[in-house]
Order: sequence, then structure tokens, then C-alpha cells
Amino acid sequence: MALVRERRHQQGLRLSLPPLPAADFLQQSHYTALFSAIGPTSPDIESLSDLERLSVIGHGNGGTVYKVRNRKSSSVYALKVLRFDQNTAIRHQAACEAEILKRVDSQFVVKCFAVFDTIGGELCFVMEHMERGSLYDELRVRANLPEDVISGIARSVLRGLQYLHGMQIVHGDIKPSNLLINGKGEVKIADFGVSKIVVGTRNAYDTFMGTCAYMSPERVDPERWNGGNADGFVGDIWSLGVVVLECCVGRYPLIGFGEKPDWAALMCAICSGERPQMPETVSPYFRSFVRRCLEKDWRNRGTVDELLHHPFVNGTFELR
Repeated sequence: MALVRERRHQQGLRLSLPPLPAADFLQQSHYTALFSAIGPTSPDIESLSDLERLSVIGHGNGGTVYKVRNRKSSSVYALKVLRFDQNTAIRHQAACEAEILKRVDSQFVVKCFAVFDTIGGELCFVMEHMERGSLYDELRVRANLPEDVISGIARSVLRGLQYLHGMQIVHGDIKPSNLLINGKGEVKIADFGVSKIVVGTRNAYDTFMGTCAYMSPERVDPERWNGGNADGFVGDIWSLGVVVLECCVGRYPLIGFGEKPDWAALMCAICSGERPQMPETVSPYFRSFVRRCLEKDWRNRGTVDELLHHPFVNGTFELR
């Protein structure tokens, strides 16, 4: 159930501070609060100094994610810190991510409680802590997953996409590392670093933003697949289909085992190759669901609403 959020407007202190190393940035209290989501069940995080750094969760894409604790409430969060090194394009995209996070509030999307823009140049996102890491981490441990668990993952992602698409938001980078798992085994969509808000009925998505391996044919080769008329939502469906099949076979499924996933191989597999092979042991429901997601022509691909009524995702399962 969506929560009603109240926004607290704060005036940041404009002091000139030297850049701080990653280990020390939580000690500074001078920042500009871009927004802070304060509601009945939301924490009142007024300053980065309210947060105690516990450990590093991960690195990547010019940033670091920390596990932090609110000194006042002892609640635990994930703090994503992005650094830009004078790269205005990346900073602009991060600002777009912050704008999207201000708008979303769904149980199927990792919650953002606050965003701070530090004087040192970092953009800091205070996020819901997902204790079990990502689906990518899970697959590294378990190799592949049973169909009932994959069904639950697909249903949660579809519910998240239904919400986002209803808000006219294209995620643009659905993949295992952007699907996070909490302590209850619930899967939620994360990382809106390449997402965009669609304006109008047709607004072609930027082709080369996102992870190539999970891009749809109309994004990889828009001329051949009429990508200029696609709205981007259908690309999220393709990406989900790749993720679902990967959960089943335990590896990236669109190229052969041991084949190098370079650009040429990916382009051939995504745009020109035959339908990906599926294990003979999968159910007809699984096979049908994946095929609806991986229709190369986006005009024939399954929609979120259609796929939510597909027999493969009619049950309710959690990652056990």
C-alpha cells in the first residue's frame, strides 16, 4: 500500500569544504537536502551525521554503497554515495535518478528515504537495506532456482514494473544485480541510474544506456526493429524474460556456454539469433511465459498486464 509522504524542506549550509575520503564523508554535517521523505513509517533523517557507517556493501559505476545505522533510532539502511569527478553528464543522470526516486513509493521498489547533495560533490541516497543482497549474488551461490521461486521473482518484478510504467517511468536496466532481496525473501527493483520518465505516447528510449546483455532488439538495432516508435516499456519486459531464463539455466542464456559475450555475439544473439533454448524439464507455463517476454518484435511482445495474468505467475511465492 502506498504511503502518503510529507516533504520537509531544509536549507543546506553553503560552506566550502575540501573533498573528503570515502571513510570520512559521514562525519560532515554540511550538505544540501534535495529531499527527505518523512511519513508515519519513515525515518526522520535530517543529516548525514545522523548515520553511522557499519560496512561497505559494494562498489560500482562511480559509487559506493554502505551499510549504515541511524544513531537516533538504530534502524539500518543502505547509503549509496555517487562521485562525479567533474563529469556533468553523469551528475545530470544522477539528478534524474533522484527526481524519479522522489516520485516512487511501492512495496515492489526499493524505497529511498532521503537524498543529500554534499558540498564535497557527492550525491547520497539513503535507501532501504536489502539484507540478502541481489539476485545476482543469489545465483552465484545457488546456480539456478526452481520454477516456483522464479515465478515469485517474475511476479514481484512485474508488479514493480506495473507501478513504474503507470508512473510513466521506464527502468531501462532490469538485470539480476538490480533486483534486490530483503530478509523476508521479497524481491524489489533497484537502481534507477539509467531510468527515464516518458513524455507523450511515443518517446524512444536512449539506445545505449543500460546493460547491453539485457537490452531488447529494438534498443540494440533500432533501425531493423523499428525502435524509434517503441516507448521503452516493452524493453523492460524483454529484460525480465532474460532474467527469468537466467534464473533457470544458471548463466546468461542468450549465448552458448563458454562463448565470450562481446558486442558482436550479443548483437547477433539478441537481434538475429533463433529463440533461446530452454531445458526440456521446464513446464509449458514457464516456456510460454519466457517466449512472450522474448518476442523479438516489440509490437508482439507481452505486456505487463497480460503477463501478470499468465499462469506462470498466478501463484504467490517468495525466495526461500
